[in-house]
Amino acid sequence: MGAESGPLRPSRRAVLGAALVAGAGAVSVGGFLFAENGVGPVRLTARRIVDGLQAANGFVPGYRRNHAKGVAVTGWFESSGAGTELSGASVFRPGTYRLSGRFSLAGGKPFAPDAAAARRGFGLRIALPAGEEWRLALLNIPVFTDASAQDFHDRTAAYAPDPSTGKPDPARVRDYLSAHPKTAAALGIIEQNPPAASFATSTFHGLNAFECVDANGHRTPVRWRLEPETTDATTASGDNQLFASLARDVRRGPVRWKLIAVVGIRGVDPTDDPTVAWPADRRRIQLGTVVVTAIATETAANVRDVNFDPLVLPKGLAASDDPVLQARSAAYAESYRRRAGESAARQPLRAEELA
Repeated sequence: MGAESGPLRPSRRAVLGAALVAGAGAVSVGGFLFAENGVGPVRLTARRIVDGLQAANGFVPGYRRNHAKGVAVTGWFESSGAGTELSGASVFRPGTYRLSGRFSLAGGKPFAPDAAAARRGFGLRIALPAGEEWRLALLNIPVFTDASAQDFHDRTAAYAPDPSTGKPDPARVRDYLSAHPKTAAALGIIEQNPPAASFATSTFHGLNAFECVDANGHRTPVRWRLEPETTDATTASGDNQLFASLARDVRRGPVRWKLIAVVGIRGVDPTDDPTVAWPADRRRIQLGTVVVTAIATETAANVRDVNFDPLVLPKGLAASDDPVLQARSAAYAESYRRRAGESAARQPLRAEELA
């Protein structure tokens, strides 16, 4: 379906190599930060970020250090052609492009019961002509909680469960939010946008700003947004209720989201701070439709070994000046490096559990 080339299923070794050195310049930046083991001026390292996630969220060897519980999907992206006014990226030319993806829940425990309030992730990998790819890492919250990698690391520690109660220490959380007003403001915005009942009815956000680059080199700041077309998702019960509901939705017919580019105003809308929401009246361009047609247990043949690094970009798209983007890329690579050398007993969502 559509013009594309290159396999969607590289080996684990190949994916690790790609995460470190391949592709566009932004990917090499992520690889450099990983190799040098530093993120930001205070030498916060990718290893320290992932160590912090493991300490706070727990982890099971062989699984992702965050969003450990997930399921694989496949489908395609139907490009409307409207994005060509912003960028020369091949993905914006009219056509249909294969995609593979992963729905997930935040946390490091792949066998934990689904929690309706858990943050949901949607990773996408779109195959494009000439061997290019576009990878997106989206969440069901409208803004990010942290303005920098250091803030993310420190908040993770502040919210770590107290061993005696299994919950974050309220006093420690209050102290942290008092000292980090941007995080407090972001959490206020998130609280005003409660999660939808299902994956299929969730809106997903790219959170970080990116740059669209046209044929003349003109750059336009944008943020990505996926808006669901489904309004009547199914319901399920049990420990895997959110994933079981998604499986039912996909099996009764394609599940669709509109991919929107929210166009920012240079010098007015911040591109370097993902905790700040852009005004609701900003111009929106519908780039096309993400269509999910099949769901499966994660394996080496689909997305188990894919690193959904948001800095894997086709020509015509570029990173913004948001420092969190570089940190995400480096931390994703470090998480992958660790699990690539480990064995997982089984995936948390087996085919029979998705019936």
